Amino acid sequence: MNDQTIKEFDAIIVGAGFAGIYQLLKLRRLGLSAVILEKADQIGGTWHWNRYPGARCDIPSLEYSYQFDEDLQQEWNWSEKYSAQPEILEYINHVADRFELRDGINFEEEVSKATFIESESKWYVETSKNKYETRFCIFATGCLSVPNKPNFNGLENFEGEILQTSTWPQEEQNFSGKKVAIIGTGSSAIQSIPLIAEQAEELYVFQRTPNYSIPSNNGPMDKEVEKQVKSRYPEFRKENYLNGFGIAAMSDEALISESDPEEVNANFEENWKNAGLGFFGGYADIPLDVDANAVAANFVRNKIKGIVKDPHTAALLSPDYHIGGKRLCVDTGYFETFNKENVHLINLKENPISEITSNSINSDEVYEIDTLILATGFDAMTGALTNIDISGRDNIKLKDQWKEGAKSYLGLGISNFPNLFTVTGPGSPSVLSNMMPSIEQHVNWITDCIDWMIKNEKKVIESSATAEEDWMVLVNEIADMTIFTDTKSWYNGSNIESKAKAFLPFIGVPVYTEKLEEVVSENYKGFIFDRVN
Repeated sequence: MNDQTIKEFDAIIVGAGFAGIYQLLKLRRLGLSAVILEKADQIGGTWHWNRYPGARCDIPSLEYSYQFDEDLQQEWNWSEKYSAQPEILEYINHVADRFELRDGINFEEEVSKATFIESESKWYVETSKNKYETRFCIFATGCLSVPNKPNFNGLENFEGEILQTSTWPQEEQNFSGKKVAIIGTGSSAIQSIPLIAEQAEELYVFQRTPNYSIPSNNGPMDKEVEKQVKSRYPEFRKENYLNGFGIAAMSDEALISESDPEEVNANFEENWKNAGLGFFGGYADIPLDVDANAVAANFVRNKIKGIVKDPHTAALLSPDYHIGGKRLCVDTGYFETFNKENVHLINLKENPISEITSNSINSDEVYEIDTLILATGFDAMTGALTNIDISGRDNIKLKDQWKEGAKSYLGLGISNFPNLFTVTGPGSPSVLSNMMPSIEQHVNWITDCIDWMIKNEKKVIESSATAEEDWMVLVNEIADMTIFTDTKSWYNGSNIESKAKAFLPFIGVPVYTEKLEEVVSENYKGFIFDRVN
């Protein structure tokens, strides 16, 4: 490389979502030079790319927000109980401007390659435009940021409009008078289907696996609730983080197995109306005990059958696996939408798509369409990292090291990849927690670690292979005590045929937090500093 063409920084941050911009702020406050490399033309991460109709957070707004600055918490006012994508994007832009972070972001620079040079203890990073040299490389690339692009027979021959929920156009889309097909019934489809159905002449929903979904009962922000939370915001946040999933509504310690059935049903009714995702945490044994889980699952299945008028359609929309085994969804009128005459549900398990032609999808019959929407999910947890050519010690490539399954230590460090950190990486609570406090927790930890290294004159840090192996064993031992591992889901890579199957999130926010504190208290136990081959 020609040294004159290389831009030098103390740290490179990949990704300008919530994790990336907070990491930039923290490193600047540490006095380090840092830059964010972002492939999009603006900040926002997942909230930039996911602009489909109805895109909305499934965590209450008062919890899905930064907590590092009390003035920011007090001054920002959310308009709804659950924030919509445009408002979340407005919020992250406000934060970037308030803390003067925009000048530290290089847009339209997609990282293609990152190589660790052992003789220099430096990372060399290449993008579509520039080359960089840095001591620390921090991947804030998100858990759900690489779309799963399905390989349907004949997809390339379709001559109508093709849209993907995870890379939705910035321009508003109009489906009036159109025959629309949507493939997939995960969260993005569940949010968008009711709104698309209001416009489309015909809407064909192609479903492989039905999903559990709880009504959001969204509405304008309750000013009294907002006032109450803001009067004790720090305490409110701490209380949430003592819960298993880090969310306020998911805190009940009662057990279905020890409760009166009528009382359980009454609580479910209340949680159905008000709790959203908190429905899953209404009883402590729902994630742990198959019998308790079945009680909750049957309640939701009965709700679906009570809402959807056609018994056959209702049966197809009723999942037959553990509730929570796939990520629980939150909706506004999803199941009611299937009572509309212009909405049709096609069961892909019985009738797989045989071919897509220039103007149709062939399944149990031929469906002529104008617009095809792919709501086929993500290469979750690892895709954003394995899609980049990352080479560590001895030119070991991350995608090769993870070929048999992703392994990291705490979801923060990876053996053979010194001075590389991942924010909410595999092996951390990440997608089984409220992502915002999990992001802040990781960014704070990474920043404190870098500060400790500088003060203690350490050049290089990496997790030991033993610590990494032991950690992932613990991740799976905990998961095996729950209902999560019995279901095929993107939690364990089952939605990507070529992907290694392993359960990746750490279950239990409080336990994880204790582990992080323990590691730091013992001078970063499990990490190796200044290793020499």
